[in-house]
Amino acid sequence: QVQLVESGGGLVQAGGSLRLACAASGSYFRINTMGWYRQAPGKQRDMVASITSGGITRYADSVKGRFTISRDNAQNTVYLQMNSLKSEDTAVYYCNLYVLENRYWGQGTQVTVSS
Repeated sequence: QVQLVESGGGLVQAGGSLRLACAASGSYFRINTMGWYRQAPGKQRDMVASITSGGITRYADSVKGRFTISRDNAQNTVYLQMNSLKSEDTAVYYCNLYVLENRYWGQGTQVTVSS
């Protein structure tokens, strides 16, 4: 059974930084994509950033230049460094693992940016 556990959310002022981490456990194929999604109240869940096991990254246009995704394959952990945070970045952030057409989710971590 695959489990994803996020950490690092919290309250930060606009312009500040946070770093999210997601640790994966269980058995899964080593070729996969890990990523971060976010969902604000009343809105759909959207992709923020993703990274393949080979290191190829994708970002939503709204976070390009401000967020950086990285992963440590040996530790089965993915990170999201968030800089220059804006109030519109406020949301619950979910870690995601996509492997062999299966998608797994973490429980989510709240990020609140105060203006």
